[in-house]
Amino acid sequence: MSKHLKILRSFTVAALLCGPVVAQENMSTDTVVAKINGEEITVGHMIMVREALPDQYKSLPDDVLFSGILDQIVQQTILSQTMNGEVTTRIKLALDNERRLMIAGEAITRILAKGMTDEDLQKSYDTKYGGDFDGPTEYNAAHILVESKKEAEAIREILLAGADFAETAKEKSTGPSGPSGGSLGWFGPGAMVPAFEEAVVGMQPGDISEPTPTNFGWHIIKLNETRVQAAPTLDEVRDELAAELQQTLVDAEIAKLKEASEIDLSGADTVDPALLKQIDLLDPANGE
Repeated sequence: MSKHLKILRSFTVAALLCGPVVAQENMSTDTVVAKINGEEITVGHMIMVREALPDQYKSLPDDVLFSGILDQIVQQTILSQTMNGEVTTRIKLALDNERRLMIAGEAITRILAKGMTDEDLQKSYDTKYGGDFDGPTEYNAAHILVESKKEAEAIREILLAGADFAETAKEKSTGPSGPSGGSLGWFGPGAMVPAFEEAVVGMQPGDISEPTPTNFGWHIIKLNETRVQAAPTLDEVRDELAAELQQTLVDAEIAKLKEASEIDLSGADTVDPALLKQIDLLDPANGE
């Protein structure tokens, strides 16, 4: 949004303090709510403005929001009328792009309106998570964090000699898990910094690691046990699967449309990609 439209928005917030309007029956999107120098503003225009508002504005009382939206449109209209119908290159191209985007979005809505059945979701779930599903390995570990390698080496020696790991962590560790015996609970890939994770992955349950440096200090790690992550339930991944199925449906439709369309991209071969950085080409002085 340009800084100028932000100014308009600030005016609109103030306008939301206006008084209520009187509701009428038999309204439609074509119902005219205002005329500015003969230019009609309809209920449909106002509905579209409301749809684009942030949620915090949508929660305002209907009459307050109505007044604010109407005032915003009036301001925009009287400002736009000062252009006397002139449409700059920048505005024309922006409108072309916005129109294309909105119509394409409506086309996607119609594609998705075909919907999907519970059977489709179950089949997708069985394909992705059924049979011999093997999730990522998860680790249950504890650690002792100290400032120096020398301290870490000394602690490792007493642990190998039989000292209790949890009690040693409570006494020696400077990390936040120290009071709980250094326990880190269960974690999977990506949950820990790379050096720590690499050390854990190379261990067997019961192992105590060599001193391992990270940005936090030096770690002595004990791997307690590992497990393979179980498959999630259908309900846990229902939204994820639905999104994937929708994407597949849209991609298939686009592929079919491409196959049936005459698409000539030869013109793109003559354009230097760096040309897209030349925002000055949109300046009216260069083409109006």
